[in-house]
Amino acid sequence: MTKSPNTADSNRKEIAAKRKALKDMIARYASGREIYETPVPNMSVFCVGKPNTPSCLIYEPCLCIAAQGAKLVSVANESFLYDSRHYLVASITLPVSVQIVRSSKDKPYYGFKLKLDPKEIAQIMFESGMQTEKSAQPSMGVVLGKINAQILDAACRLVSLLDTPSDIPILSPIIQKEIIYRILSGPQGFLLKQLAVSGSPTSRMARSIGWLKNNFSHKIKIGALANIANMSVSAFHKHFREMTAMSPLQYQKILRLQKARSLMTSEDMDAATAAYHVGYESPTQFNREYKRMFGESPRRDVRKHFAAI
Repeated sequence: MTKSPNTADSNRKEIAAKRKALKDMIARYASGREIYETPVPNMSVFCVGKPNTPSCLIYEPCLCIAAQGAKLVSVANESFLYDSRHYLVASITLPVSVQIVRSSKDKPYYGFKLKLDPKEIAQIMFESGMQTEKSAQPSMGVVLGKINAQILDAACRLVSLLDTPSDIPILSPIIQKEIIYRILSGPQGFLLKQLAVSGSPTSRMARSIGWLKNNFSHKIKIGALANIANMSVSAFHKHFREMTAMSPLQYQKILRLQKARSLMTSEDMDAATAAYHVGYESPTQFNREYKRMFGESPRRDVRKHFAAI
């Protein structure tokens, strides 16, 4: 049934009010910090005062909301722009490039991120009687959805727990459960449903991706990864690319290069040692692939990183 103009207008006003409330709370709690890993389990908030250059990160299953501003998330050649009108859901572990593209000193980017647990998703589906077809084909592991007042309201209540730390152990799991339920019940819920259904192609692929993430420094055998997913090699290749927009070898290379960069910038490791640590046998190959991904040689990139601190 089509909503009346008055109902639609009322809904827009409610969403705008909830969005402002979330923005104001994030501004207060982040207190100028770009990233605040809050005492609320699984929840982070962000405050970025200007557009920035792309950063390479690993996204695990999560919900991301922009209360103000906009962020661009890129997976291989696929890009997803989300702003205050949309949320982003990632259903599997993915190497991504993220960039704040809309922010200013007067109107900073204010973000909210909630990590999602596949076991909790499965439990909520069981309790609510939600079902999905096991045979459904996997889709891209990132999706955008239109924000609504219910999700914003629950996010506000979760952030507000920072005012009453003693309430966090009791109320945080309840509110997080509500947020997951709202996503599952919405148009983009199919993505999380597929992750949670035991035996679905998506859940089987997630097992292989989890193994690859934890063993990226080793030489990989596609047949072994396909066995973990209980698929033929051809089906595994097809589903892997559908979900990640890249091949298993490309996925591994990105994980290796991101980890090497982290070792050099956070643990003061030299390039040759970092390359060996993440599985490269040839320093020349490492330098070539590093420059292709980050735009600079390892030495120059690390020098620029420390100069910017």
